Amino acid sequence: MTDAPAPQSGRVVKRSIVIAGHRTSVSLEDAFWRALKEIAVADGVSLAALTARVDAGRGAANLSSALRVFVLERVMASRASASGTLDPPEGRLPA
Repeated sequence: MTDAPAPQSGRVVKRSIVIAGHRTSVSLEDAFWRALKEIAVADGVSLAALTARVDAGRGAANLSSALRVFVLERVMASRASASGTLDPPEGRLPA
């Protein structure tokens, strides 16, 4: 049996972040904010710095979508390296 996500995981939370000296608002589900914070801690950077890194490499994608994809790809890459059975996604920001 797997642990069910907390009911509030799907709740959208809007946060203000400063990127390159400009304040912007980002709306993400609470589960993605928690995952981004964990990734930032693991990478030894602030949440704002991690967001700026994703922003710099997002191309035409909107920032919220780029952050969700970044989290998904990090999870997939982590699982791939742990299992050794899947190739991590290519062409994305370095882990």
